[in-house]
Amino acid sequence: MLGIMDDLDSEWQRKGATLSDKTTWDEFGLTQDEIVRAIRAGKLHYREGSMYGNPWLRLLRREVEALVTKNHGGHYLKDLQAKTELAHINRELKRLKNQMAALEERKSKLVAGSGKLPRSQNSDNAPTRDQTIIAAQRSLPRPKRSGQK
Repeated sequence: MLGIMDDLDSEWQRKGATLSDKTTWDEFGLTQDEIVRAIRAGKLHYREGSMYGNPWLRLLRREVEALVTKNHGGHYLKDLQAKTELAHINRELKRLKNQMAALEERKSKLVAGSGKLPRSQNSDNAPTRDQTIIAAQRSLPRPKRSGQK
């Protein structure tokens, strides 16, 4: 029995293994009543949390997924997970597009403000900083070792 409790305790600590009741509403479509009924039936373990005086429940993700699969079927869970992942991807793409637009605007201002940039800053075929350093090191005379003329 102690081994099972240790495994359960370590699961609470693992990143991504838990989620709040609010996240459960958003990601899995469970209502607060469904969560409370599952807790009372022993299907969900929980821990209470509070942030800035606002109480919330922390649940084990695998138990929530098992409950959703049992109540709605495996396809329902997979569809929800695909929609959630798609939403994350779309948010990330939007963030990256905005970041690219800001960088392009900054680049345009730098190019316009400085006139003609030197070749090393204006060309995609320019040597990298490391290549320039290596070439400079190769052009230096080698120190003579003791015993050499």
